Amino acid sequence: MMKVIRAKLHGIRVTNADLNYHGSITLDPEQCELAGLYPMEFVEIWNKNSGARISTYVIFGIPGSRCCVLNGAAARTCQVGDELIIASSDYIAGPQALYDLKPRILTFLPDNQVDQMLFYDVYQSERRPYDFRIVDADKQTVESCHTWPNVDITAVRADLKAKGWSEPEIDAFIQSHFSL
Repeated sequence: MMKVIRAKLHGIRVTNADLNYHGSITLDPEQCELAGLYPMEFVEIWNKNSGARISTYVIFGIPGSRCCVLNGAAARTCQVGDELIIASSDYIAGPQALYDLKPRILTFLPDNQVDQMLFYDVYQSERRPYDFRIVDADKQTVESCHTWPNVDITAVRADLKAKGWSEPEIDAFIQSHFSL
């Protein structure tokens, strides 16, 4: 069995912290539905601001509220405005099942509005049996993902040419480092 990511909220911001609530993390059910997160599901939470890492379970807040409230002891791990990564996991039988797994990832704007819905894709490429890419779920493209490296290929080509690389060497480098 392999533990793998199943869904992720990336860069959602803490809207409140309630030390006196029973525990858990309160999330907008509409956003949870988009990502595939369920009430009472355990999630890992990583605070990008403090580095804190905790585990707790999801409860649903008010639909459309864009809330992200850490409750109980979890409230001690954050400040309002901190950026979090919230991830759920699942178990699969082995690497072959990675081909069928398409974890959904939501990225967020500072007001917790969903910016992009992405999915992770493991596929067999010419280079390796288990290759990886991030795909924009709406456009079904890799290039439109904010997470794809923002690289000026023309500048890379010019730099390599200035270092004495041949055109075939440059083409091979670009293909292996910046193409799928």
